[in-house]
Amino acid sequence: MKAMKSALLGLILLGAASAGCAQDQQFIPLLSYRVGPYAAGGSGYFGGAIDYFTLVNMGGGINGVKLFWEECETEYNASRGVECYERLKKKNGGASTVEPLSTGIAYGLLDRVAQDKIPMTTFGYGSSNAADGRVFDWVFPLGTTYWDQMAAMIAYLGQKDGGVDKLKGKKIAYLYHDSAYGKEAIPVLDALAAKLGFETLKLPITPPGLTQESQWLQIRQAKPDYVILWGFGVMNPAALKAAAKTGYPREKILGVWWAGSEEDVIPAGDAAKGYVSAAFSASGTNFPVMQDIKNKVYGAGKGNLEDASRLGNIYHTRGVVYGIIIVEAIRTAQAKFGKGKVMTPEQVRWGLEHVNLNDARIKELGATGLFPPIKTSCVDHEGSGMVKFQQWDGKAFKQMSPYIAGDRDLTRKMVEESAAKYAAEKKITPRDCSKEN
Repeated sequence: MKAMKSALLGLILLGAASAGCAQDQQFIPLLSYRVGPYAAGGSGYFGGAIDYFTLVNMGGGINGVKLFWEECETEYNASRGVECYERLKKKNGGASTVEPLSTGIAYGLLDRVAQDKIPMTTFGYGSSNAADGRVFDWVFPLGTTYWDQMAAMIAYLGQKDGGVDKLKGKKIAYLYHDSAYGKEAIPVLDALAAKLGFETLKLPITPPGLTQESQWLQIRQAKPDYVILWGFGVMNPAALKAAAKTGYPREKILGVWWAGSEEDVIPAGDAAKGYVSAAFSASGTNFPVMQDIKNKVYGAGKGNLEDASRLGNIYHTRGVVYGIIIVEAIRTAQAKFGKGKVMTPEQVRWGLEHVNLNDARIKELGATGLFPPIKTSCVDHEGSGMVKFQQWDGKAFKQMSPYIAGDRDLTRKMVEESAAKYAAEKKITPRDCSKEN
């Protein structure tokens, strides 16, 4: 009986210590995926985020507040992602923000995070209309949305031909992951096709996408001027290999940014050489912040990547950039609500809505060139819309363009129209941003 009482007392003390720890730290649940056909993306991205969070903690945290996180394996599955969110949202003092890295999961959480009042980031993916912060108070498609990426891709193809007007009469095949992710960009593709006068050929690929023979047969028969590859995971090297087998020039294939990492091209071997993809972050370890992660975090044996050779790969650096944005949002919130205090979800939301990562601040963080400036507001939860293009030379990605934007007037008009429709359906009264501080 005495031993049982001691054990119970130990559990109570452990629980009290955990509760105290949660109150002193900023909790961020990570809806990660490290197994299955999309493991490279999930492990690289969340590995990068954790590496940056670790670096911040090693430096004393955010004005003394340490970051605390817990992972839940979603396998990039929408229902599992929702289950993970529900499991973690109230743990460790409560989630301060959430990042699912899946358009399907983000769709499933759209209404839930608004009800729970927990800000959700969708860094470079998700529902593009959420860029309108007047309707989507709690969702932040930070950086660049799929709609702005598609607009930039069409602008890039136009530049190759001497101007977007030269795309008139041409044919662009859209080879896409048959999921919410793959379908998200179609409205902008259709709008630009109607505006510029080019033809589209839409070819869905059933996930995970290892089998693509019939689609590439259609491409060979249709002879499109360009192919936009909107893939993820194992679908990408499979597409590049199939293109080579079919004889379609890789220089005419333009990949989405989730088809533009080292893990997408290396498995394709020579079939990937010359392939161009979009990007909203750079790769490499030559940035001061990446050197700090390499020397301080991995040097101390605290790195999150199982394979340290992936350090600085695009998926990894993209996760580092996500970490930078979250930390800066919390730091911004602290400046308003209390330096050195744990921020509530509402306060973190305010911070996310007032991110101002300009060139000067990015330089201070040791990340110049790693990503473009991002400035959010009540109206604009995206904050950038900039995309660059890179080409794989067989060993590394080489920059083909600076950060550019496509037809943002068109995409913003579509964002506002779609958000207004969503607001009407959900009976949401959009915020008056002139009354926000």
